[in-house]
Amino acid sequence: MAAALDIDYTRRNKKPRPLSDAERDQLDEFIDSIHYSSRYNDDHYEYRHVQLPKQMLKKIPKDYFDGARGTLKLLWEDEWRGLGITQSLGWEHYEVHEPEPHILLFKRPMNYQAPH
Repeated sequence: MAAALDIDYTRRNKKPRPLSDAERDQLDEFIDSIHYSSRYNDDHYEYRHVQLPKQMLKKIPKDYFDGARGTLKLLWEDEWRGLGITQSLGWEHYEVHEPEPHILLFKRPMNYQAPH
């Protein structure tokens, strides 16, 4: 199922890297300023983008970034939820909008049903 999303898993940490309590505390002030787009879709997926406050990027741990690109890596669900992003189940972080690296792009299959 996840492979069908065409996500370049080489752009992720090898396994989720949870934030420490101290790291999470540094991000708390930004959580209320995270902006969520409306959903949009094509025939296969629904999409949304999440805009982080630009100042928040300076507080995110360096190992969440892709040094070659200068943007965030593709984040595991545990990682983006740890940053304070809240959305329903099934969303995958599949791209960073490189001209605006504080914008994270998410998608999930149309009519996604959470496993029971």
